Amino acid sequence: MALANVQRKERNQPIFSPKSMLADKSELARRFLDTRNRLNANVDKANNFLVKRFYNIDHNTYLEGALSAKTKELMGMVASVCLRCDDCILYHAIQAYRLGVQRAEQEEAANVALVVGGSIVIPHLRRAYELLEELYG
Repeated sequence: MALANVQRKERNQPIFSPKSMLADKSELARRFLDTRNRLNANVDKANNFLVKRFYNIDHNTYLEGALSAKTKELMGMVASVCLRCDDCILYHAIQAYRLGVQRAEQEEAANVALVVGGSIVIPHLRRAYELLEELYG
């Protein structure tokens, strides 16, 4: 089987800039991350095995691999815009920023999302651009 012969590249944790750096640059990012942390604490209290497994899969998906973590975060942002998930858009845009993705790269990813998702994603792009303005100026 072809998949059995594929060499697996070691997957490393990407290098992020500190979250504290975001609080100074973006009130929107700070509020989002604070709320996400508070809500995740509630999920963690439930000690749900399936949720933990999913979180683990999600974490491992975005590690460095054949595709860079930056590329994966931009892909995540495109999918999130197409799915019209504002929390997901903010999360992936913030993670991409923390990985050193440039504003022009995020905007180009947003263009792909607009073409794939159609005009219905425009309200979500507006919110994404609000965050990008706060982060990059």
